[in-house]
Amino acid sequence: MSESVKILAIESSCDETAAAVVENGRRVLSDVISTQVPVHRLYGGVVPEIASRRHLEMIRPVCEEALREAGLTLADIDAIAVTHGPGLVGALLVGVSYAKALAFAANKPLIAVHHWQAHMAAAQIEHDPPYPYLSLIVSGSHSGIALMDEQGCHIIGESHDDAAGEAFDKIARALGLPYPGGPEIEKAGKSGRADYVEFPRAELENPYDFSFSGLKSAVLNYLNQRQMKGDPLRDEEVPHIAASAEEAICDVLSAKTVAAAKAYGIRHIVLCGGVAANSRLRAMLQKRAARIGAEVLWPSLRYCTDNAVMVGAAAYRQYVDKDFAPLSLNAMPRLPLPHKAK
Repeated sequence: MSESVKILAIESSCDETAAAVVENGRRVLSDVISTQVPVHRLYGGVVPEIASRRHLEMIRPVCEEALREAGLTLADIDAIAVTHGPGLVGALLVGVSYAKALAFAANKPLIAVHHWQAHMAAAQIEHDPPYPYLSLIVSGSHSGIALMDEQGCHIIGESHDDAAGEAFDKIARALGLPYPGGPEIEKAGKSGRADYVEFPRAELENPYDFSFSGLKSAVLNYLNQRQMKGDPLRDEEVPHIAASAEEAICDVLSAKTVAAAKAYGIRHIVLCGGVAANSRLRAMLQKRAARIGAEVLWPSLRYCTDNAVMVGAAAYRQYVDKDFAPLSLNAMPRLPLPHKAK
């Protein structure tokens, strides 16, 4: 293996077309993202067909710009990495197909990266958490707690229905707030009262699992009942509902994660995924973790949301292990993680 490993990484699992060149899993040589948020905001959420077509338009120029920004050609690259799941199948297929074409044309190894593992690797770009540590993954489509050690990733809790980010989006839409819902809920909630409505927290058989569909339904039912009683929600109440819903989601995420850290004797917690950008979640997690002597780390905001740098960071370990994918690789919209704790 060469002393310096440069990986061209590609991400297209949802509504961001991204490419990056990452050296040895940590040094970022380029980082290019073409976002589709303005397009999908018109519809209140991601439209899969539109997302796929936009990826088709942008995948080549984004990858070319990543190489240009890094000052490299495809010949200088040691491997091609791509997110192959989970995500929107049409969106994933664009990235996977292009990555396979590049790998074949340039005779480079192909690395298939799991989207969750990419999010978990994002923190390693700027931090060096010692094993073992916990990862709390929270994004638009994923919510889970993973124990990370030298052997890899072991899921100890995950969402049974709506992920935290998905709940934020759906609640935001019900409140008339634009997409993406998470940042809008946080923005509105800053001037609201978190105790305005006591929304439910789900308790499950596995204490580290999540369920946010009940919370989402409780918010929708509250709004519908107000409407049916002839007392519809007033504009000035929106911040209070936003703050109350945000409090419930962040309370559950932080409480279950710190409980897991205490039970497993963990002293480092890594927060990752798009919802990791939420300041209320960060504050609650830090406060609870401090009580058990644990430290909380998270990536820069740019690496919280979907990006290709995190894909390159995750791919480096697979490169070292010679964990390469065949050119028959396919997109896997419901891809499970390779390791799962009992």
